[in-house]
Amino acid sequence: FCKAKADTLIYNRSYFHWVLTKLYYVERIKKIMLKFISFGSGSSGNCYYLYTETDGLIIDAGVGIRTLKKHFKNYGLHLDNVHHMLITHDHADHVKSVGSLSKDYGLDVYTTHGVHVGIEHNYFVKKKIEPTHVKIVEKGVTFKLGEFKVTPFGVPHDSSDNVGYKVCYGDVVFVLMTDIGHITPEMQPYISEANYLVIEANHDVEMLSQGPYPQHLKMRILGPNGHLSNADCAQAIADDATPQLKKVWLCHLSEENNHPILAQKTIEDILRSHGIIAGVDFTVEVLKRKVPTGVYELL
Repeated sequence: FCKAKADTLIYNRSYFHWVLTKLYYVERIKKIMLKFISFGSGSSGNCYYLYTETDGLIIDAGVGIRTLKKHFKNYGLHLDNVHHMLITHDHADHVKSVGSLSKDYGLDVYTTHGVHVGIEHNYFVKKKIEPTHVKIVEKGVTFKLGEFKVTPFGVPHDSSDNVGYKVCYGDVVFVLMTDIGHITPEMQPYISEANYLVIEANHDVEMLSQGPYPQHLKMRILGPNGHLSNADCAQAIADDATPQLKKVWLCHLSEENNHPILAQKTIEDILRSHGIIAGVDFTVEVLKRKVPTGVYELL
């Protein structure tokens, strides 16, 4: 009887220890997990947030500062936990709040020299970045940023300069490229390396051609330094994605020349024609223009 009771006690202690160990590792995984939110994606304002429990990185700051503060509060997040900021290019819908964020929270702003010059001369950026927070990056040169490793790369667009970013956190590779005139050989390897890809699907060519925009604006959008169409976005994914790709987010959709359902269907149909099945090989989702997403966990 005593032996049986002792065995039971040992078993219960072992089981209790196993439960505590499992809970410890679950909580540890939660703390080290990389998460992603889009706070806006389109001509009304672009802002993306990558974060862990201990570090945070904003990419682009085209959403109004008060709106961004409200979004952070609604998600139970704190802007004090943001430690770095990356900027893709100097158009207002990507940099409107960059100076305010940098000054209010003491954030360094990382982008190319050309983009910094463009921000300095951008009339819509009312509060400029203080010189101590201006940090210059070079395309193709990887650098450490807190818990992240970041590699900028060139993206063709009619801005002062434009870069996409590969952000690595542990084994997770997150790639963002937006405001794309066309896909270049420089960009293709980054699509291939991505586990998670944010890529522009700005317009449907027929909607743009038949729409109300003046001809010069249509030509700008369709030009080699304009914006990427749904079909060209799909072709880029079909050409360069690898089996390590888990999820694609379609960003920067035009309100006048595209529609979320049309963009997703066009891209999924073209991928299917290449033997790639969205939802099986990887998932495809459209980022809303003015509404924040949920919190995505990047495993």
